Amino acid sequence: MAQIRKMDCQVVIKSSADEFYNAFRSKPQFLPKMSNGLIKDVKLLQGDWNSVGAVRLWSYAAEGKSQMVREIFEKVDEKSKTMVYKLVEGDLLNSYNSWRNIITITPVGERSIVKWTMEFEKQNEDIPDPVGYADSLIVLTKNIDAYLLNV
Repeated sequence: MAQIRKMDCQVVIKSSADEFYNAFRSKPQFLPKMSNGLIKDVKLLQGDWNSVGAVRLWSYAAEGKSQMVREIFEKVDEKSKTMVYKLVEGDLLNSYNSWRNIITITPVGERSIVKWTMEFEKQNEDIPDPVGYADSLIVLTKNIDAYLLNV
């Protein structure tokens, strides 16, 4: 029987936790501009941009390939600056039965830590761990940090 696995990656950024959190929480439609080409496009399919339950369609580059994913903005915790996104359709689900991205932004002195947690269930044991996807999240985080520092 398949099991839910977790994989984390984290990045120390120079942007404030509030600023970085607000980019994801309040301005997801601007992330393609902030991402330096990693996110090609995002479309709102249901709900509104900032509400739990919103459904979004993302076009992005990961592991050197153009990919697509439809997600539901599943949960938010304003106090801990945590957001949870459940993937319901897209390229990742060709290899995984389920997938959630959890992002938490924590202030640490004059910097912040962005932690991504990927929760996934592989379709079979031959599917590799999503190391390349984690690498893409690290690059995305650094690109958005650089953008926020220059506006």
